[in-house]
Amino acid sequence: MSVEIPENMEDVAMKIARAGVHGKHLDEDQVITQAVLDIMQAFMDEALEGHYDDVAWSGKNLRVTDIMGKEVGIVKPLKQDFVADFKQNADELVERLEDEAARIVGGR
Repeated sequence: MSVEIPENMEDVAMKIARAGVHGKHLDEDQVITQAVLDIMQAFMDEALEGHYDDVAWSGKNLRVTDIMGKEVGIVKPLKQDFVADFKQNADELVERLEDEAARIVGGR
């Protein structure tokens, strides 16, 4: 995965600090929300060996659509939202997103 995508709370803090040095304010929850989306997209791209499916937010869930725009999967948070899941155990969430990507790709 890209070094730019935060995969834990330390990475989130570093991204916020780096932005602050450049005079840009980043909100912790926004950084985590974008990271979760980027992580899932990276796993989908890896599983498909290219960018064929798109991952987007659908309320509190991640919605995966194929190249034709057809929904091929939904990933739901374990807690109230993915921010809470990330804060509680980022490593576990990253593993779960990887498993979900494999499930979605393998289910076709």
